[in-house]
Amino acid sequence: MGRNRIIETVALTTVFLLSSCVTSSRFRTLQTTNRQNLIERDEFKAENIRLTMLTRELEAKTARFDEDMSGIRKELESIKTERDKAREELGILTARYNDLQVAQEELIRGNVSETKRLLTELQTVQEDLKQKEEVLRQLERSLDSKKIALDELTLELEKKNARMAELEKILDAQKKISQDLKNKVSEALLGFENNGLTVTLKNGKVYVSLDEELLFKTASWEIDANGRNALRKLAGVLERNPDIQVTIEGHTDNVPYRPGSGQLRDNWDLSVKRATTVVRVLLEGSRIKPERLIASGRSEYIPVERADTPEARQKNRRTEIILTPDLTELYELIDKY
Repeated sequence: MGRNRIIETVALTTVFLLSSCVTSSRFRTLQTTNRQNLIERDEFKAENIRLTMLTRELEAKTARFDEDMSGIRKELESIKTERDKAREELGILTARYNDLQVAQEELIRGNVSETKRLLTELQTVQEDLKQKEEVLRQLERSLDSKKIALDELTLELEKKNARMAELEKILDAQKKISQDLKNKVSEALLGFENNGLTVTLKNGKVYVSLDEELLFKTASWEIDANGRNALRKLAGVLERNPDIQVTIEGHTDNVPYRPGSGQLRDNWDLSVKRATTVVRVLLEGSRIKPERLIASGRSEYIPVERADTPEARQKNRRTEIILTPDLTELYELIDKY
């Protein structure tokens, strides 16, 4: 498909250059505009993928932290059990040691061989006691180390949770902004919605889709009075929301355009001409800054219905006005991470 488009573009360029210098210049302008729109579309897709990957990565890290903390807690419980057992054995040995000392004092003047045996046993008990004390100290050091590691993991998890909460808060705010914008647009276009006009929310953007019958006559780019009225109401919403970026896309069906004159050549020209006409109507008598608006023609290549029927072709002949809220704060937060 990419190679066919390049061949078609080269063929069209050759025809335009052979026809006149003015036509060639207009074609290059359209090519540049279309290429810019494709780049912007890919950027939006890349941003959406990037958001999704970030959320999954944070969720995966949180799960790993929870798993590590669970393992450390189990290990702490095991160490505590060993420590308590060591303390119990130490108490038994201490009592035995005290008993032997008492016996030694009682038998100090008695049988020499018995005394030696008791001394040997006492020495053995002392050595065993020292070993138990060292084991106890090692267990306590290990317990302290595990507690430090647990505290570090807990702190890191708290930081991650705080960052996720902040990100979710901004995402919720952006969703609310988009929903509020949709509600404002629907309210402004109440008399037109479902009468050749639909307002939908998708991927954080508001899509205002206008059927051909609402704006244009067949093969024409002149907007009738009813369509101008709808666009002026939309312009009022855009004036009151200066942070909204606006993209106007013209779409046609797959029936080849057959112009009565040489002003337009094909569906590409028709779709772009309709988009720029909508731009001009939105700007007429309004305070909307022109740099907020982007006009593009998508020709027949992004249909909403792919069936080759009159009903499908009617749905595909449309103009879409895409409203994008300001996502600067969200992008800045993502860049931190």
